[in-house]
Amino acid sequence: MNPERQSYSILIDTIGSLLQQGRQQAAQSVNTILVQTYWYIGQHIVEFEQKGSEKAEYGSQLFERLSKDLVQAHGKGFSRSNLLYMRKFYLSFPISETLSHLLTWSHYFEILKADSELEISFYTKQCQHERWSVRELKRQMKSSLFERLALSKDKEGVLKLAKEGHIVENAEDLIKDPFVLDFLNIPEQYHYLENELEEKIISNLQQFIMEMGKGFAFIGRQYRMNIGGKHFYLDLLFYHRILKCFVLVDLKRGEIDHQDIGQMNLYLNYFKKEEATEGDNEPIGIVLGAHKNHILVEYATDSITNKVLLSKYQLYLPDKKTLQNQLDKLLE
Repeated sequence: MNPERQSYSILIDTIGSLLQQGRQQAAQSVNTILVQTYWYIGQHIVEFEQKGSEKAEYGSQLFERLSKDLVQAHGKGFSRSNLLYMRKFYLSFPISETLSHLLTWSHYFEILKADSELEISFYTKQCQHERWSVRELKRQMKSSLFERLALSKDKEGVLKLAKEGHIVENAEDLIKDPFVLDFLNIPEQYHYLENELEEKIISNLQQFIMEMGKGFAFIGRQYRMNIGGKHFYLDLLFYHRILKCFVLVDLKRGEIDHQDIGQMNLYLNYFKKEEATEGDNEPIGIVLGAHKNHILVEYATDSITNKVLLSKYQLYLPDKKTLQNQLDKLLE
């Protein structure tokens, strides 16, 4: 390519990059203004209610009347439900400075569907930490992520989770109980094999990693280890960039038993001696099964010094009401 043509090509690329950057900044600015506007609308509605004016003038028909008049004057976007969410938006975030420029109104609209202040706070923080799309936010809320994480903590831990979001600081923070693998679309009554489960996970790897949580980098499947002249194969191998260690995942179709725990302990010992390099922390093993016997697990892991974590998975969404009842008892 001659110098003149190359220079022109660079000019085209530079202009394209500037346009893309400008459009992104413009969209972000529009979003920030829109979020603030809806917050102020909610504030004015609440202040109007607090003065008692709605009781005198409109009674219980405030939002119906307000919606009708605003739509007539300003067009769509002011349905009764939208106005109720704007009101809840202000009540849930009474200090405007706490609003995040990373979240769109669509994010906040979904978050405000949560049943409690703890959930609202958690999903707001988690959206910021993990940069969830609205679609991913919906999926995590539908899968009761907050309740699943909260039930593994004490009361103080639950309150911290709600305030700060899910921050991975140690091996135990990697566990959800259960993991929800509904995106695999395996019928609940279907008698699948372990290799079929693995195939489904590999075909939906991005969603599986999102369910596992932030920080996982996929290395491989059926990872071969030569131990004492015998070949062993690990189902899934990851590296966790936050904890700086290998994470070994073994899949079990049925109940986790003591042999599965012993096998994972063997794999972890191998990785510590043969695979870990300078700067790596000790590897973590996760045995993921459809069921686990809590008493068996307690005895089988009692004397193990390696980090062997055990958790259930479900092929369908958990019953949110049941999880919420369990969480309520914990918080009491």
